Amino acid sequence: MEQKIDLGKAPKQFCENITAAFSPEYFVLAMQTGGNAMVYAITPKHAKRLAQYMNHQVSEYEKQNGEIDAKWDPNIKSPIQIHSEPNA
Repeated sequence: MEQKIDLGKAPKQFCENITAAFSPEYFVLAMQTGGNAMVYAITPKHAKRLAQYMNHQVSEYEKQNGEIDAKWDPNIKSPIQIHSEPNA
């Protein structure tokens, strides 16, 4: 039987960057925090379900909090990446 996770009690890390790649067999998601990353491999069907689930969650968020003003750009840095850069 699958255990439910209490997200309120689960330890959390802020993910500042996500990288994804794929092959015919699986998708690889790397979630980066600082110089460390957790890497997950999932099937294409699970990748599709993840995309659908995240779209649903974003839609629910926007219903409660208003539209998120964001566009996808692989060069956008997170606030943590911006504030952690060494001074030139």
